[in-house]
Amino acid sequence: MGITRRDLLKLAGAGALGAIAFNGCRIPDKELRVESPVALPEDTVTGRENWYATLCQQCGAGCGIVVRVIEGRAKKIEGNPDHPLNAGKTCARGQAGVQALYHPDRLHTPLLYGQPVDWETAMGQLVSQIQQNRGRIFLATNPLRGHIAAVAQAFIQAAGGTLMAYEPLEDTVLRTAVKRLFGQDTLPDYDIAHARTVLSFGAGWLETWGSPVRWGKAYGAFRQGRSVVRGTFFHAEPRFSLTSANADLWLPVRPGREGVLALAVAYVLIEQGMASPSATAQLTGGRGLSALSAYQPEQVAETVGISAQRIREVAEAFGSQRPSLALVGGSALAHTNGLFTALAVLSLNALVDNIGREGGVRFNPPPPLDLSGVPPAPLARWRKALEDMGAGRVGLLIIRGANLVYGLPIDPKEFEDLLNGVPFRVFIGSIPEDMAPFGDLVLPELEPLESWGTDWPEPGPGFQTLTFQQAVVRPFRDGKSFGDILLEAGRSAGLNLPWQSMREAVQDGARRLFALGRGSVRAGDEASFLTGVLQRGGWWDTQAQGQGRVTLERAPATPPAPQFAGEEGEFPFHLVPFTPLGIHDGRGAHLPWLQAIPDGTTTVAWQTWVEIHPERAKELGIAEGDWVEVTSPRGSIRALAYLHPAIPPEVVAVPFGFGHAGMGRWANGRGANVFRILAPLTDSETGAFAWSATRVRIRRLGPRQRIPKFEGTVLPVQLEERPIILITREA
Repeated sequence: MGITRRDLLKLAGAGALGAIAFNGCRIPDKELRVESPVALPEDTVTGRENWYATLCQQCGAGCGIVVRVIEGRAKKIEGNPDHPLNAGKTCARGQAGVQALYHPDRLHTPLLYGQPVDWETAMGQLVSQIQQNRGRIFLATNPLRGHIAAVAQAFIQAAGGTLMAYEPLEDTVLRTAVKRLFGQDTLPDYDIAHARTVLSFGAGWLETWGSPVRWGKAYGAFRQGRSVVRGTFFHAEPRFSLTSANADLWLPVRPGREGVLALAVAYVLIEQGMASPSATAQLTGGRGLSALSAYQPEQVAETVGISAQRIREVAEAFGSQRPSLALVGGSALAHTNGLFTALAVLSLNALVDNIGREGGVRFNPPPPLDLSGVPPAPLARWRKALEDMGAGRVGLLIIRGANLVYGLPIDPKEFEDLLNGVPFRVFIGSIPEDMAPFGDLVLPELEPLESWGTDWPEPGPGFQTLTFQQAVVRPFRDGKSFGDILLEAGRSAGLNLPWQSMREAVQDGARRLFALGRGSVRAGDEASFLTGVLQRGGWWDTQAQGQGRVTLERAPATPPAPQFAGEEGEFPFHLVPFTPLGIHDGRGAHLPWLQAIPDGTTTVAWQTWVEIHPERAKELGIAEGDWVEVTSPRGSIRALAYLHPAIPPEVVAVPFGFGHAGMGRWANGRGANVFRILAPLTDSETGAFAWSATRVRIRRLGPRQRIPKFEGTVLPVQLEERPIILITREA
C-alpha cells in the first residue's frame, strides 16, 4: 500500500508539543506530521495505524522511511516523502526491514562460551575485559556514520586501541580518487536527473551501487522528465547487467581496461575541440593531444574490445549532448589498476565542464555537527590487522557488522588460527552470522526499528542532511543497541564517554542543531525542535552546500596493465562477480524476501549460478542447469550453469552473497561463496581489494537441475515473419 502526503497529514495529532515550522526550498515545504513515539506514553494502545519516521539502515545509502505501526507492531515500511535522498521511495531491501525485525532466528539471550547468561553477567564480563585490555582493544565494525560513529570513536579513543570498518566490496579506490581530484572527504552527488548524457563505467547505479533508490528516481526524470529531450545513456561493463540492459548502448569492455576506454573518450573530446582548455592542460601536462597518443581509439580498440568507430560515436555524443555526466564504480574499480580507472573516468567530468553545475557532479558539504564517519579500510590494512591479532598484539576483539570470515580472501583455517591469537572475542549482532561462532561472548543487538541514532547519507543530495533514527517499536528480543552496549560497558569500565545512551546522544544532536537556528525544522524551544525532527525524519539545510576545487592529474603516457590471478592457458575465463538485487554482498541473505528477488537479467533466485556464453558452454559440453565446478588458483565452488547469450565469450559471472555458514535458516549452506575463490590481489596504489582480478576455468560436474528462475525454458529468438522494428526519437 502506498502512502501519500494527504495520508500522512491525516495522522497528525500526537506529535505537536509546540509551534514547529517545517522549512523547505526544493524539498517539499508542506508540513509532514507523523507521530513521534518519544512524545507518547509507553503504554499507549490504539486500534488505528500510526506512522513513524525513522532511518532505514538496511544498506549504506541512508534513506529516510516511515513505518506503519499498529498496536506496537511494525507492519509496513514506506519511503519518507519529505526526505531529500529518496523522496518517498524505497527499495526491496528497505521493505525487508520488517522481516529483519521479526526474524525467527534472531539472537534472544547473551551467550558466554556458548552458554546462555543474563545481561548483568554478560556486561560484567565485557566490562572486565575492557579494564584488563586498555590500549589493546580492536573494534571491528561495518562502516559507520552519524552518532553511532561518534560513540565508537569516543569509545576506542578512551579505551585505547584500533577502530576499523570492514565492507567486502570497499569503496577505497573511489574515495581516494575523489580526494585527489576534488579535495573532498565525502563522495559527490551525481545530478543524473538533469543530465542529457550519462556515461557510466561498471557502476550498477540502477541495481545496488551507491544510492540506487535515489538514482532510480533520477533515472525516471533523466528519461521522461523533459518533454523535448530524452536523456542518452551509455554503460561500459563486461557483464550484461540490469544497468547495461537499460542503457541505449552497452559497451562490453574487457575487464580491467575501463580506464583506457575513458581516456580514449578523452582523446576524442580534445581532438574535436569539445574539451575544456584548462582541464585539457591539466590532464595532458600542457602537452595537448600528443600526450594522449597512446589512447587513440584506433590504437586501443583491440585492447578494450570496443571498435574505434563506436568509441568515437560515444565520445562525440558525450561531448556534444550536454550536460554530460561520467560515473565509475563496481567491477571497474576492482582491479589492480583501479585507481587509474577512477581518475580517468572522473576526469571526463572536468573535460566537459560539468563540475558544480546542473546535470553534473555536485560536491557534498561536510556532515553537520562536525560528525565524521568510519569508512571501510582497504584489504591491505586488514591483512596487517589480522597479523597483529595472530601475533598476540590484540587483547580484546569486538566484532559488530564485520563478517570477516565470509568476505576476506583468506583460507578459513588460517583465519581461525589468526583469531586464536586474541585471548577474548566479543560478537555483537542480531543474527548469528558467520562470525558468531568466533565470539567467546555473544551479545544480541537490537534491530534499527528498535534503536536510536542518526545518519548522514553518502553520497548525499548536495547539502547538509542528518536523518534521525528513533525506536518505533519496543524490542522484539531481549537485546541492546550497539551504541548502548559501548556506552554502558565503557562507562562502567571507567571510560570518559560523552553520553549515557544513544537516545541521549540523539537528543544532544537535536539540541545542537536547534542552536544553529537554520535548516528544515524551526521551533520555539528544544523539546519542540526534537519532536519536529523526529516527526519529519531528520534535518537538512538546502543552503549548506558543498564547495570544492578540481585538480586533474596528468594521464600516464602508457596505461598500467591490469594483473590477473591465473594464467590464461589454464584459466581461460575472466571471473566477474556481481551483487544481486536482494542479498547484495551477503548482508541480506538471512531474509527470504531478499533471497526470492529474481536477478534483473537472468531472473534466477535462491541459488548460486554462473553465467556463461552458449558457444563456450557447448565447447565444454555444458547445458543449462548442469552443476559445474568453477575453479580459480585459490580453489573451487559449485554452481548451476546459466547460458547467457549476452555475456562476452571470455567472461563468466557469479553472484556474491550465497554460501554462508551462519545467518539463519534461509542462508545457511545455500549456494556457494564466490569470495572463497577470489585471489587476494589489491589495487597497486590504495591496497583496496581487486575482487574482479581473478581468472577461472569451468568443467561439468554432473546431473542437471532445473534452475530456480522466473523466465521460461525456451530461448527467445527473432522470427523472420515477425521482425522487430526499431523506433528512435531525435532530439
